[in-house]
Amino acid sequence: MVIDINKDNFKKEITDSEIPVLLDFWAPWCGPCKMITPLIEEISSERTDVKVVKINIDEHPEIAAEYRVRGIPTLLIVKNGHVNGTMVGATSKGKLNVFLSNNL
Repeated sequence: MVIDINKDNFKKEITDSEIPVLLDFWAPWCGPCKMITPLIEEISSERTDVKVVKINIDEHPEIAAEYRVRGIPTLLIVKNGHVNGTMVGATSKGKLNVFLSNNL
């Protein structure tokens, strides 16, 4: 299950998470974001070692600014409250799984 993040649930779902978190920074107008959405949803249902969350940068620009997101889609791995890995741009499911495995 992919969780939508906002200011109210950010700390609980990301900072205080007991398992690593895959953050997907996206926007509804972003073509590459739309391309990887099905992959993100598949990862969410297939993997139990990572929590998957989405952050709409149009609705929450302050969160995107905090993580210095400059292009979308941007995927971050957050582990114990710290960024462990960053991937920018659309990717394949295979490369996404390697990114996760290398950064969890």
